[in-house]
Amino acid sequence: MRWNLALMVNTQSNALILQSGGCTSVFNRSLFGIYHEALAAPEIGRILGARHGMEGLLKGDLVDLTAQSLTRVRQASHFPGAILGTTRHSANDGELDLALEVISKHGVRFLFIIGRNDSAETGNRISERIDAHGLDLSVMNVPKTIDNDLVLTDHTPGYGSAARFVALATLGTGMDTESMSKDAPITVMEVMGRDAGWLAAASVLVKGRDQDAPHVLGLPETPVEELRFMETIEQAYKRYGFAVAVVAENLRGVDGVLGEDDDPLYVDSFGHPYYDGPARYLARKLKERLNVRVRHQSPGVVQRSFLGAESSVDGDEAEMVGRAAVQAALAGRSGFMVTLECSSRSPYKCNTGLAPLQRVAGAVRSLPDEYIDRDRYFVNSGFIEYARPLIGDALPIPPRFE
Repeated sequence: MRWNLALMVNTQSNALILQSGGCTSVFNRSLFGIYHEALAAPEIGRILGARHGMEGLLKGDLVDLTAQSLTRVRQASHFPGAILGTTRHSANDGELDLALEVISKHGVRFLFIIGRNDSAETGNRISERIDAHGLDLSVMNVPKTIDNDLVLTDHTPGYGSAARFVALATLGTGMDTESMSKDAPITVMEVMGRDAGWLAAASVLVKGRDQDAPHVLGLPETPVEELRFMETIEQAYKRYGFAVAVVAENLRGVDGVLGEDDDPLYVDSFGHPYYDGPARYLARKLKERLNVRVRHQSPGVVQRSFLGAESSVDGDEAEMVGRAAVQAALAGRSGFMVTLECSSRSPYKCNTGLAPLQRVAGAVRSLPDEYIDRDRYFVNSGFIEYARPLIGDALPIPPRFE
């Protein structure tokens, strides 16, 4: 979405919003939550946005969101992607000092960073430099990631919608694979999630019968014994006449290697490696073992951007954490990330809290052992009880013809 925005800066206490890291279906809902709450606050003058996150801030490439109508920003917030543009840029010390100079120049007293744990690290490093620059600045981070791997929060905005997509895509893949079982009876589906298995685990959330997909999960928290993993898939194939395995993008073997090449294809500026996906490798090995056609697929970024998969719970909570960040900043808090705290799963109830950025920065929350059935390469009912409310209602589950 292209906006023709002219920057107007005054000397009041302005707010600045950064969108950082990978996109989600509800990234912009958090931006709207910040924008709407700040718009109503007499303590805040202009509401500014940095184009493409830290890179835009370093260049002074800021836009004035206050000049936009509430209706227009609200409408834009229901689209995936990032209204302001985003980036994965790990700022060095000199760049952080430059960022603070730009912040001071534009009269910013409230900084809101929407992002993952790397963004929390950036927020924490900025917080540590405030006094040295003589600034009166509140720094608040707003959680965002489809990976659901931020610590000290029950879950993250972005996860529920991606989980909804993965669950429905897996069910549909299973129906397709079952229908085509005489031609291609096995599918290995690879999903995002980086080093945590939350998103792969979500593939079970609309599974109604034992024969429904998925039948086997490959989770980073359970490095696979290659032979036993393939035997588990083979057992499902022999039992149901077809099989679907869902594996995480960074699934590894017991020796740290799954496949012939352990070198990453790409390493981002934060040092995160990206490997050749395991689905292709496993599909080839299964074909060799069983002498049947095995498909492999990876939905890619559609997992985090599909317009039809937004969870209503996820969207509402994404906006809620944005509002909570402004409320905390106006109350004098700084150096915190807003968290989600659930008091009940049924009926579902969730409120916000705060976590110190120094405890969130760079930390990763894996799928806990209590949710994993390691013997079956699967998850248990505890995970389903945890995650099912997050994907929302009105799921299009088709009738069955037995």
